[in-house]
Amino acid sequence: MRLQRWCIPLLLSATLVPAAAAAQSQPTPSAPAPSAQTLAQKPGSTVLSLDDAIRLALEHNHSLLAGRTTIQQSEAEEITANLRPDPVLLTDVQFLPVFQPGQFSSDYIDNTAQFDLGVSYLFERGKKRQHRLQAAKDTTAVTRSQVADSERGLTFNVATQYINVELAESTLALAQQDLKSFQDTVDIGEVRYKDGDISESDLLKIKLQRLQFQSDVSAAQLARAQGLSDLRQLLGYESVPADYDVAPTFDYQPVAGNLEDFEAKAIGNRPDLRASHQGVAAANSQYQLQKAIGKRDITGQVSYTHIQYSELSLFGQMQLPIFDRNQGEIARAGYAITQAQEQAKFTQGQVLTDVKDAYENLHSNDTIIGLYRSGYLDQAQQSRDISQYAYQRGAASLLDFLDSERSYRSVQLGYRQALASYLLAVEQLREAVGTRSLP
Repeated sequence: MRLQRWCIPLLLSATLVPAAAAAQSQPTPSAPAPSAQTLAQKPGSTVLSLDDAIRLALEHNHSLLAGRTTIQQSEAEEITANLRPDPVLLTDVQFLPVFQPGQFSSDYIDNTAQFDLGVSYLFERGKKRQHRLQAAKDTTAVTRSQVADSERGLTFNVATQYINVELAESTLALAQQDLKSFQDTVDIGEVRYKDGDISESDLLKIKLQRLQFQSDVSAAQLARAQGLSDLRQLLGYESVPADYDVAPTFDYQPVAGNLEDFEAKAIGNRPDLRASHQGVAAANSQYQLQKAIGKRDITGQVSYTHIQYSELSLFGQMQLPIFDRNQGEIARAGYAITQAQEQAKFTQGQVLTDVKDAYENLHSNDTIIGLYRSGYLDQAQQSRDISQYAYQRGAASLLDFLDSERSYRSVQLGYRQALASYLLAVEQLREAVGTRSLP
């Protein structure tokens, strides 16, 4: 009814249009703009939700799979660290008459030649093996947290690319409807030109404006194709079919919660912060290991000797720690603890900074979305409809109509971009908190 009330005065000027032209140029009501959630879907394609996309990426992304092998490599190093030294078998034969073979006899072998057989073993002091194992386990814990942080980053990248695809498809759906709607205006313009109601110059301006809509469609199609291709690479190229598509979930999602809650959740969930604290424990383990290495080991040996008679010998040896007590490595490991502690403090500050920045970004984008949803979208639609109706009836200038078209398109595109920015801000907050479950 509002549109009719605005257009009643315009009907008076419509009587200036010849009857034949008026019959052929009846106003074509514009279709309402597709909602931002309306996407240009591929018919019959495999549709993935955001949760599906994240799950596929965590299961099939080759870069992440390669990173996970570092955990297995670290666990293999635990096996190496826990190994005991192997015993050493010693044997020798002396005084054989190699250059006097005539003397070679059983009597010579029994009375003159010497045979030795022994076993030596390195006895580690200072619980080196236990410290090596603990240091290796602490390193594995850090590696696990680092891989978990890579998963967090991959999840954010997938969500970001997913939203970009939704934006491209929403923009494409809008551009296609705009082009179809404007084509009706072009058709009516051609009728009015033939009837002499508008000049050829105005008709050419209308057709040139159609080029902008066609360009918008082409640009949106390209963005959509490239976005789907880039997203497929993140998911694992072979894990999804070539004709897959994303689910139409491009819509406003209010987020509740205050900054303090998000910060507390981030402290407990961020894997990079956990890795930094585990790094302090790993540095302490290395320090204890270096102190153990400073303890000198003992090598024990048992030997059996046969020369005319048999005898058993015991040997032992140990370096005297007069000059080298591993002082340098002990000192280095001590400084490494300080380094790890400072890095942990920096990481905790970075976590809180990330949450603060993401929280402020979310609220800023939420405010912008609120402005669009408070009435600007409806006002842009109504302004375009009124101008189009008036121009088709000859009661408005071409410039006014084209200006309303540009304003309408700008508002619709601006809303979709603002919605994408808001959804990206939500994902940024999820990444900063370290979990997809927000309060």
